[in-house]
Amino acid sequence: MFSQSKIGAICYYVNDIEKTEAFYRDALGLDIQRMEGEDGDWLLAKTANEVELLFFKQESRPGNSPIIVFDLPDGGIDDMVAALSEKGVTIVTPVSHAPGGWSAEIADPDNHQISMYQSDGVPRRLK
Repeated sequence: MFSQSKIGAICYYVNDIEKTEAFYRDALGLDIQRMEGEDGDWLLAKTANEVELLFFKQESRPGNSPIIVFDLPDGGIDDMVAALSEKGVTIVTPVSHAPGGWSAEIADPDNHQISMYQSDGVPRRLK
């Protein structure tokens, strides 16, 4: 299902946005953009191969971060989640609003989360 999808982002949950911003900007040299969100500011850094690093303030503990995010450029997130559910995949977070679009999370057999994201400019259903 994800064989034609590129990894679009890696999402980190962080305890301290300011410390995270300083580390990735000052220590690693990434261009960090501070973005405004409904639940507070979050950070965006783009890498050379266009994979985005996203940082959201939320309780961070080993095992819940980072999350790999597959991009669904053509949309169809509702169809994808339904098909995965039919295959017995654990749906951790059903399709829900995300900055600029929609996302959902699933779990692999070891409970590692995998996310998918689509822009709100493409249809949620393709079928």
